[in-house]
Amino acid sequence: MGFLDRVQAAMEENNTLLCVGLDPSPERFPAAILAMERPILEFNKAIIDATADLVCCFKPQAAYYHACGAEDQLAMTIGYIRTQYPAIPVILDAKRGDIGSTARQYAIEAFARYQADAVTINPYMGIDTVVPFSRYADKGTVVLCRTSNPGAAAIQNLPVRQANGESAMLYEVIARMCQEWNENNNILLVVGATNPRELKRIREITGDMTFLVPGLGAQGGDVEATINNGLNSEGKGIIVNSSRGIIYASGGDDFAEAARKAAIVLRDQVNRYR
Repeated sequence: MGFLDRVQAAMEENNTLLCVGLDPSPERFPAAILAMERPILEFNKAIIDATADLVCCFKPQAAYYHACGAEDQLAMTIGYIRTQYPAIPVILDAKRGDIGSTARQYAIEAFARYQADAVTINPYMGIDTVVPFSRYADKGTVVLCRTSNPGAAAIQNLPVRQANGESAMLYEVIARMCQEWNENNNILLVVGATNPRELKRIREITGDMTFLVPGLGAQGGDVEATINNGLNSEGKGIIVNSSRGIIYASGGDDFAEAARKAAIVLRDQVNRYR
């Protein structure tokens, strides 16, 4: 099965569009977890066990592991998901983006070293950045398009004059290009929930492509607007991500239980508008 097939199967099995981001900050861990030999792994395992039946995928953010030299715990986290919950795909949120020869190495890192099912990338260097990832036909390539951060519009909404003389915003150009490059049906777009009008526009451009949608939860995106503007013609096509709003629902020893409750709330809110 390809990445999107596996995501769809998990969506149907768990009745969910939810993805939980695994962005571990040890300074926010309960003392009992922090005292363990591998605190990041143990924190992640507790979150995974508490939410695995509520999600269609997990998304560890690589920077949180690299920053504290915990690449081994990143690999072990992904390995834990693959062995204990093999039906749940893993998106490695690494936002890689470089020339072809280097991009090929980043693809090996994501798909061979870490055994991720998909990886996020930055398309600034064009198709040379995208193809080394998307050529892995059974893996997902998740391309930044219109992101959820407040400063994104300064670049992503810049007007661009195209070959036909017409003007479009940069995020529109990226969306259209990714649709053209999607030969293996394994390219997805990152489209933030904090920009529902742009989300709707990208859906108009790309048809039934799948979006990874951050920005709900801690970033305050509107659930109803996100679902109404994001679903494709089949009532599918979005993976809704929440990280901090779920994994830090409590800073106490009940963090895993609190994460489950927060995940249920968001899953149910999303399902209400499907």
